[in-house]
Amino acid sequence: MVAMMGSVPDRSRRSWPALLRHRNLLVLAVVQGLCASWFLFDILMEVGDIWRNPWHQIPEVTAVILLCVGTVLSVRQITSVLRRSDAIEARLQTASQAFRALLEETFDDWGITDAERDVAILTLKGLSISEIAEARGTRPGTVRAQSAAIYRKAGVSNRLQLMSLFMDDLTAGLVLTTPAESDTTR
Repeated sequence: MVAMMGSVPDRSRRSWPALLRHRNLLVLAVVQGLCASWFLFDILMEVGDIWRNPWHQIPEVTAVILLCVGTVLSVRQITSVLRRSDAIEARLQTASQAFRALLEETFDDWGITDAERDVAILTLKGLSISEIAEARGTRPGTVRAQSAAIYRKAGVSNRLQLMSLFMDDLTAGLVLTTPAESDTTR
């Protein structure tokens, strides 16, 4: 069942900019640390000149202090972001497992075949008939026939209604505001 999912475009994956964001924070902290080290090395090399030309040394000492503070703050921010990211990933994993269980239970209740399960999952992922056919190595007509069987067993007439069955379960318990509550400025 959906063994070939690695070859299917996975629209739930993070984008490259999102993946690089954490690495960029780390690079920033390393660059700040290297700059602070360079300025500190420069100050130590000129330690004898500090009393002859203090106006040259004051900006360098200030820069080293600020770079050190910036580096510490950057590392703290990276740590905070990574902790928050881990917590979100854990919640996402829990939700994903619960949704997977809901899908399997529902598919069992409907009595759909393994091939129909694959088509249903790919349909819920948002793939078109032709994308599903290509991913499964079948013809679009076969996917249409399997989709019709899924819709019939689910008691719906199209892919939007199929998706709404699961969206209803996912959004159960959400409280919606009434127009009078949300439209106070008009």
